[in-house]
Amino acid sequence: MTPTYPVALDLAFRRAVVIGGGAIAIEKARGLVECGAVVTMIAADPGADAEELAAHGAITLRRRGYWPGDLEGMSLAIDASEDEWTHATCAGEARTHGVLLNVVDRPEYCDFHAPAIVRRGPLRVAISTSGESPAIASALRARLERLVGDEWEPLTALIGRTRRGLRSRRVPRDRQERAYGRLLRPEIRGLLRSGQADRAESLAVEAATMATTAGAPPNGRVALVGAGPGDPGLLTLQAVDLLATADVVLHDALIPRTTLRFCGDHARVIDAGKRHGRHGCSQDEINAMMIAFARQGLDVVRLKGGDPFVFGRGGEEMAALVEAGVDVMVVPGVSSALAAPEAAGIPVTMRGVASSVAIVSGHQRSLRDRARELVRLRDLAASVDTLVVLMPLTALGDIVAALTPVVGSDRMAALVSCATWERQRTVTAPLDQIEDAALEAGMEAPATLVVGDVVRVAGGAAAAAVALTAAPAAVSLPA
Repeated sequence: MTPTYPVALDLAFRRAVVIGGGAIAIEKARGLVECGAVVTMIAADPGADAEELAAHGAITLRRRGYWPGDLEGMSLAIDASEDEWTHATCAGEARTHGVLLNVVDRPEYCDFHAPAIVRRGPLRVAISTSGESPAIASALRARLERLVGDEWEPLTALIGRTRRGLRSRRVPRDRQERAYGRLLRPEIRGLLRSGQADRAESLAVEAATMATTAGAPPNGRVALVGAGPGDPGLLTLQAVDLLATADVVLHDALIPRTTLRFCGDHARVIDAGKRHGRHGCSQDEINAMMIAFARQGLDVVRLKGGDPFVFGRGGEEMAALVEAGVDVMVVPGVSSALAAPEAAGIPVTMRGVASSVAIVSGHQRSLRDRARELVRLRDLAASVDTLVVLMPLTALGDIVAALTPVVGSDRMAALVSCATWERQRTVTAPLDQIEDAALEAGMEAPATLVVGDVVRVAGGAAAAAVALTAAPAAVSLPA
């Protein structure tokens, strides 16, 4: 089927006709009335809702069936009847008079398809499948009804007023866009959602004043945002909001493209990640970029895998931004320390099995290159039931050697690679065999190591959970 071209029609004071008197016809008539159309409804057996609309003068009601000639002078017609003769005759008359026609659930007769619509005052979000599947359009509308809150109605009006004011003063487009970006920040919607419209209005005036004032732009802001373990479905709603409105996104190396699709079309997206065997941006360079962009008046998202403050150097970045006088906010993310074991069906705590868990970094700078970290790791393993090691691959042999004397060579371990990604893989084995199992399976970063009795106890439950992930591969060696 050829895709349709989505448009928003101005139907104010234009004549439209709805044929039929059922629930669908009433829905269509009300939508047309709301758009300012002059609506005629033709129905042999109109219901109470149609009579009420007519009684209030919202529509003209003709209490009869369709007659040829009823479309003459109309700009748009909707046939919500269930009569084949009416469908065919309306289609012919619509072509004769140049009237746009929609026949409900009969795409072969249609000039246009009425989309499923989310309405928030002047804001309209329309979903169309070009007539292929109204059920899908309805399902998406239901999801958007939950996501697009009532605050979007006053926000649309607020930005509309600001836009008209800036355009009347001939403010350059780049400054206009910067003002709109400030008003699209999640906290503005939060004010409107909590009934603080006056405060939101004050911020709109402030944004407009800044846009019309010559000189250096006001400072932007940096948001340290956790991207979670990989599956974009695990992003927080606030993270999605910030990505959509950011001017600049500085992301880690292992952020998947499916997550970066949430970035706005206008955003400058920069890969600032460091990969094994490839030089990336240094931490000082990343800090300098964030500060420089913010001082240009831009809103920056520093997108970090997992949670920004769990072995993500988010604390260092926040300190640098605060020292530079840059506004900074932190948006938590789902850490791989919990998400990776869960994706593999392994609980890190379990009644009667494990009541404590420790999370450590296995990056080579903190383990292989510094023996004192291995001593600390051994001490920690002796005092907790479950040990979770992030980024363990490059130092896996040293980690196993350090842990074995403390927890025993037969303590079960699991290595989860690319948790929540389509290529997620899990290997389980006794601790002294986990390195060989990882090599045999070709495990890749990002990976998470779990050591403890929870791996053994989870057993079949873990296998079942793995089977439900996107497309994982599981390899197990017997104890």
